[in-house]
Amino acid sequence: MPAKAKVTKEMIIDAAFEIAKEAGAENINARTVASKLNCSTQPVMYHFATIGELKRAVYARLDWYHTEYLMNVRNPQNGIMLEIGLNYIRFAIEEPHLFRFLFQSGFAVENSLLEMIDSAELLPVLSAMREEMNLNMEQTKDIFITLALFVHGYASILVNNALEYDEELIKKHLEKAYKGALLATQEEMK
Repeated sequence: MPAKAKVTKEMIIDAAFEIAKEAGAENINARTVASKLNCSTQPVMYHFATIGELKRAVYARLDWYHTEYLMNVRNPQNGIMLEIGLNYIRFAIEEPHLFRFLFQSGFAVENSLLEMIDSAELLPVLSAMREEMNLNMEQTKDIFITLALFVHGYASILVNNALEYDEELIKKHLEKAYKGALLATQEEMK
């Protein structure tokens, strides 16, 4: 008789990630993950003492997945800043369950936007912005916070079905917010 296939920690995280993507993080539990892997709940509970621990592992994977999504710029000629902002909003539209898990579930390691600004996960986004705007990192962070509040507000409203998605209108508003934040920073530099 062949040995049973071993269910690894990575397989469990992958399955839980898929559950979060398809049905929401609130549906991650030992039974749903085991069902996805076609195994008993024992391997799930062997690798993760609690479901909260599993959700934190999925959240960490999702954080990097989200960063990669943001950095996949479709139209660089529009500017990195605009495209990253639009990607943030597109992510909310295309992956509503994942967006809610990332930003509306309380699983974030950082407690605030001001703590998040110094996280390693945000460094690729900030570096791309800094390079495009030719500013120092502190100025870049200041503009990022302004834009993050604007973009996150738009994405949250859209993901909760309180506004219809109109990319051209959003692009126009995002360009205005970006220009305003950049102008304010440049005036502060004088």
